[in-house]
Amino acid sequence: MRTVRHFVASITMLALFTVSAAAKGLIRDADVEYALAQLAKPVLSAAGLPSSVRILVINDSSLNAFVADNQHIFLHSGLIMRMPSARALQYVIAHEAAHIANGHLARRAGNMRSARTAAGLGFVLAAAAAAAGSPDVGAGIAFGTQSSALRRFLSHTRAEEASADQSALRTMLRAGIDTRGALEVHEIFRGQEVLTAGRQDPYMRSHPLTRDRERAAKAFVAGTKSNPTEDPAAVYWMDRAKGKLSAFLRAPNWTLRRAGSSVSKDIRLMREAIAHHRRSDLKKALRAIDGALAIRPTDALYLELKGQILLESRQFSQAVTVYSQAARRASNEPLILGGLGRAQLAAGNPAAALQSLERARARDFRDPRILRDLAVAYAKTGSNGMASLVTAERYALQGRMKDAKLHATRAEKLLPRGSGPWRRAQDVLSATKNVRLR
Repeated sequence: MRTVRHFVASITMLALFTVSAAAKGLIRDADVEYALAQLAKPVLSAAGLPSSVRILVINDSSLNAFVADNQHIFLHSGLIMRMPSARALQYVIAHEAAHIANGHLARRAGNMRSARTAAGLGFVLAAAAAAAGSPDVGAGIAFGTQSSALRRFLSHTRAEEASADQSALRTMLRAGIDTRGALEVHEIFRGQEVLTAGRQDPYMRSHPLTRDRERAAKAFVAGTKSNPTEDPAAVYWMDRAKGKLSAFLRAPNWTLRRAGSSVSKDIRLMREAIAHHRRSDLKKALRAIDGALAIRPTDALYLELKGQILLESRQFSQAVTVYSQAARRASNEPLILGGLGRAQLAAGNPAAALQSLERARARDFRDPRILRDLAVAYAKTGSNGMASLVTAERYALQGRMKDAKLHATRAEKLLPRGSGPWRRAQDVLSATKNVRLR
């Protein structure tokens, strides 16, 4: 059973990012997260960190990356799309991983503990709110707090940055990754130093760059006896992550003009499928994604994209079929299971949706979108107590503690006293007592 401490921790450390990012939210996409995990895998292993460290994407065009706890590395979508190579992005990941491995978060953890009031929690709660599709709530929470406290929490000293640089380079060397990726990253950020603070990207304000750091990186690379060629698999997954992000975030015409530059035909077809889908051309979108699947017929992530295209085009029965195929091939991927449940709800089968969404929640109980759909499935199957419970949990993760308390109180009255779900409702109520209601 999750304890009150665990539940409160899940609220306070779900995510932490800048005020501007809070208004934009997280991008949760199984394909992008898998691609980034493939890029991060050798880096995390060489850094001595567990594979459970997750790489999450914030929907923000600025150049930024940071860590807020020992389990998550956050990358802005703008940074990913600006990286010129897989090795450059792997250097950024290695640098952020070094802040974890070198214990740089320990100093800031004290700041976090001392700020556990409603105001101090504002930033982390804003993250959850924005991720749940409530950007106004997220921004409201974030701007209701002292932004200087967050900047202090996320900022690193120049000594920490120099230490992380050297650790990142050694990590890349151990992982067999070309260290010249570090020079590519420094080159991108060099011009930021001459800008005023208000015009700099957030990365520059939290990761102070100096010429000494850049010179140290050049000396390290020059002293390396040989640099390996980039791993073809890393090149592929980098292009796939950038391709999918840009296809959804940039104009369809932009994507169609540039899809031909993809490193493989299946990525080109995937990008074209998204562009056609965003132009509401279902026939061309399906033709393109089917072409990608012909090249990679067992790719559950391409099946998931096809299911999304069908679902958003209101082809509900076909979406359920395709999502089911994807779920069979990736039975532990909560985002695919969540998509299947969403399609089953749309197709009028809440009982099946309930099973899929519970499987998804068991693998990622912190995804507010899954909790929202799960509440609908419980309500449609007549389980009002459970509907109130998962709604309360979703609101708690959003930082909407008053609403969380309301629904948890309702759930407490409807659920069998002493049962597991009843105890979960008690967890929510206890969590609301630990956070002063706004």
